[in-house]
Amino acid sequence: MDLVFRALILFAGVYLLLRVVGRRDLAEMEPIDFILLIVLGDAIQQGLTQDDYSITGAFITIFTIAAIQVGIGFVTFRSARVRTVMEGEPVVLIEDGRVVQRNLRRARIAEDELAEEARLSQLTSLSDVAWAVLETSGKISIIPKQG
Repeated sequence: MDLVFRALILFAGVYLLLRVVGRRDLAEMEPIDFILLIVLGDAIQQGLTQDDYSITGAFITIFTIAAIQVGIGFVTFRSARVRTVMEGEPVVLIEDGRVVQRNLRRARIAEDELAEEARLSQLTSLSDVAWAVLETSGKISIIPKQG
């Protein structure tokens, strides 16, 4: 039972850490981020199993984490409120050609990054953007102005 409690606590801690890191940062992982995740995984494993090297302990831990993931998936599917808490909400970065500076700061996105995304969408100016939205996946959706 100790392994189940450890898995629950560490899962919650890592989930919180990933939420704090930010959507955009996770969507654009750099090599150093990948190394951090590997090291983090190893450190978590040490905290999960401690000195228990048994197959039974490994299965208990794996199935507990899988059950947490399935449970969260089910609950977020059924409840919009829980989905908002767990996944966040899309953030409007540009509205009718005007950059929403407060949301850029909140999402920790530089205006230059936003301009780069616009250029990747074949737009030469941010004023040509009707909407730019930071999606919950970390991607930026760009909707050009019509006409």
